[in-house]
Amino acid sequence: MTDATRRHLRLDALAYGGDYNPDQWPESVWRDDVRLMREAGVNLVSLPVFSWPQLEVAPGVYDWTWLDRVIEVLWAGGIRIDLATATATPPAWLVRRHPEMLPWDADGRRLEFGSRQAYCPSSPVWRSHVARMARAMAERYGEHPAVVLWHVSNEYGDHVARCWCPESAAHFRRWLEERYADLDGLNEAWGVNVWGQRYTAWDQVEPPRRATGPVNPTQLLDFERFSSDALLELFRIEVDVLREVTPDLPVTTNFMSLFRELDYWRFAEVEDLVTDDAYPDPADPRAHVPAALNYGLMRSLKGGQPWLLLEQAASAVSWRDVNVPKAPGRMRIDSLQAIAHGSDGAMFFQWRQARYGQEKFHSAMLGHRGERSRTFRETAALGRELRRLAPVKDTRVRSRVALVVDWDAWWGSSATESMPSQRLGWLAQARAWHAALHALGHAVDTVRATGPFDAYDLVVVPNLYVADAAQAAALAGFAADGGTVVVGPFSGVVDATEKVHPGGAPGPLRDLLDIEVDEPWPVPDGVHERVELDGRAYDAPVWTEWIEPGAEASVVARFASGALAGRAAVTRRGHGDGSAWYVGTALAEDGILAVMRLALADAGLPARERIAHDVEAVTRSSADVDYTFVLNHGADDAVVDVPKGAEDLLGDPGARTGPRLVVPALGAAVLATPRAAEPPFITLSETTE
Repeated sequence: MTDATRRHLRLDALAYGGDYNPDQWPESVWRDDVRLMREAGVNLVSLPVFSWPQLEVAPGVYDWTWLDRVIEVLWAGGIRIDLATATATPPAWLVRRHPEMLPWDADGRRLEFGSRQAYCPSSPVWRSHVARMARAMAERYGEHPAVVLWHVSNEYGDHVARCWCPESAAHFRRWLEERYADLDGLNEAWGVNVWGQRYTAWDQVEPPRRATGPVNPTQLLDFERFSSDALLELFRIEVDVLREVTPDLPVTTNFMSLFRELDYWRFAEVEDLVTDDAYPDPADPRAHVPAALNYGLMRSLKGGQPWLLLEQAASAVSWRDVNVPKAPGRMRIDSLQAIAHGSDGAMFFQWRQARYGQEKFHSAMLGHRGERSRTFRETAALGRELRRLAPVKDTRVRSRVALVVDWDAWWGSSATESMPSQRLGWLAQARAWHAALHALGHAVDTVRATGPFDAYDLVVVPNLYVADAAQAAALAGFAADGGTVVVGPFSGVVDATEKVHPGGAPGPLRDLLDIEVDEPWPVPDGVHERVELDGRAYDAPVWTEWIEPGAEASVVARFASGALAGRAAVTRRGHGDGSAWYVGTALAEDGILAVMRLALADAGLPARERIAHDVEAVTRSSADVDYTFVLNHGADDAVVDVPKGAEDLLGDPGARTGPRLVVPALGAAVLATPRAAEPPFITLSETTE
């Protein structure tokens, strides 16, 4: 769907608000809620996410009266609604009528009712009931002027991302038959001659439940694909109903950042607006760094369109081992970070803190002390600031760097224990490479391994364990046209059926990189091998590889210890007008920084001289204006150089001294400048210590 035809969220300002659960409160509270919402600047709430049992009190018996009244109270107060289809979890009466719709775990145990998401995604009973409920909601409320967005279900896969029940088994077999056509195709794909696993009838195939030993890795990979697809089918059922009844209303479902269980590239194709739930840990001083990667994914899922942060915490959550509150100012900068990275608003879970249930200690915009609570004071202050940021709505983040996110590679490299090492994790590798680029001053988009890459100068591929010819051709074309590609270790190892490529890694990437990997050489626990780059040694504590460079590949770094001492660790090959790098090791932080600095220079991109994980700068641009957010997540003031002629959209103008700006701890500034050919690159000056 193009920008010209996509269904837009009809708000004239940045979205601000949160999940609202009025059915947990007496009606006498509702009008006070709306009064305080208006005081705080709230313009959008999500409801009634978990209210199916209150809306359909018995099979076919509906009670809409309370929701009718809530919607009218909100609408009278000028509050718009992200209306949930209420299908996030089934009512008890449905589960007890149809216990066969409950999910099973990998040990074959049925999971009980009593939490949420108590359903098998493949259950035809469940699917028919969610379609019916979505239609009932759409027909009753779809034309109400307060409703501006459909919220389908809630956090798909959070509690039940995989189901091993008989219904899922039957669905898995149908999925496999569609993929492989017949049993010969399945047996060939799964390599069943290893360990005598040949199938002679479809009913012999089961999901990969707990077994006597390691399970077939192709079966595991296919089950990951199937399980994501099963939830996507469930999502599509509701989307189709909503589009039939309310064709002009945008549809979303809330994602959970960089989430292993679901292929969000495919989910995003179905919805109109990408929304995300983000909960960086206040106890982690660098939590904002992986958050930036998560947000890079969100804005990239639909080609750079603005997205929406639909959930975050005002302070502490309730589900970590230790739930640390957010220090004063942290809620503000967390919200501004999401907006900087392309969100057209800042929403929370939830508006009013619950008095009972599993989330009574989860913070809210309006805490247990009501309008006297610290979170409400900060909520109201943030609402005032967001009104000043209205000009950034509908603008887009500009980045020249992208990181490849591929769910097949993630699933394939982590689904089985039969690997050279369990310590080379896809997510850890992606986060480490992103963190280096973040510290060097770049906002990083994400991209599929097939592109498109035309907006970028540098594309990094932390790991592409499962790789095919189309991906290799796309990356090679990007390099030939002048781009710089950096490929990480254990890439190009297997094809889509988990078979090692002929000749070994890097398989279809061999021509692009001009190297061959003779053997992976994982590092034992407690050992740190060394890599020498530009006369300096860097730790390689997890992974190394025996690399054989070709005639056109130059050695950039060599191993300096262990059995591979003297052998190539990092290579570069000129390819067309660009270049292709291979990093055959998992380096410690300083080593990744050194490699990424070289890669940025090779791509003609700037890099900060002084490393700063705490200070980030992100630019959102309209047709005429660059809006550069400068965010200081650290505990000390930071001094940055600002573009000439920058106007302060947000921040303390008194902190400006000529071309320099002091950004206090947990502080932020938004600078407006005329749009330039390249987004402003913000550098750090001396500290104020």
